[in-house]
Amino acid sequence: MTAVTCVVAEIPGKVSRIEPVNTEIVREQIAVLSRNFPIAAAKTGLLYSAEIVETVARALVDLSANSAKRFPLVIDPVIVATSGDQLLEPKAIELYEKELFPLATLLTPNLDEAEKLVGEPIRDLKAMRKAGKELQQKYRVSILLKGGHLAGGDAVDLLFADEKIREFSSPFIRGVATHGTGCTYSAAIAAGIASGLPLEDAIGRAKKFVTASIAQHFRWMSSSRKNLDALNHSPRAN
Repeated sequence: MTAVTCVVAEIPGKVSRIEPVNTEIVREQIAVLSRNFPIAAAKTGLLYSAEIVETVARALVDLSANSAKRFPLVIDPVIVATSGDQLLEPKAIELYEKELFPLATLLTPNLDEAEKLVGEPIRDLKAMRKAGKELQQKYRVSILLKGGHLAGGDAVDLLFADEKIREFSSPFIRGVATHGTGCTYSAAIAAGIASGLPLEDAIGRAKKFVTASIAQHFRWMSSSRKNLDALNHSPRAN
């Protein structure tokens, strides 16, 4: 089930425009779904504005207050897209930290987002370990720091939970233009948690799912390339 927060004009490598949805509609979507369906886990994605962040946080607090059991919440702090485009208004970051992060079971920042939250560059695995520990101590929540933007042959993610650091690694797939991989990853983790998997198992299964999805991605060509191919393969008189 989805509560739509924004409408985005986007292709791999480019975010053209983001149009936020009215906060009253966002809140009503969450309310009507929660009244009519059991929720075993949830995740947040693109929230864009401070007003939407606050609306979602208050809606989740209300759900917890009216429910006998608080459900697990995965927060993907969507601040920076894979393309590098900014996806969150600067003033919304403070509200994220103040109102939404305290509700989380797991935070899933990518390296660009983690850099903004810790205020330092993250260029290697050693820096990832340092940043992940800082984020875990700062927000007092489990952190999955996604290292897909690091140079190297493997895409390495680090889970900081309790006093342990767990590594999830898969071969880095090059030459693929994607967007939404982080959102898919966090959604798959939430789905695993909802089905009863422990956190580490949910992350491991989600990592395999996202890696396979990238490897088997849909391929398309630009119009000019299609026209050229069609010309090259068209019947010709001898």
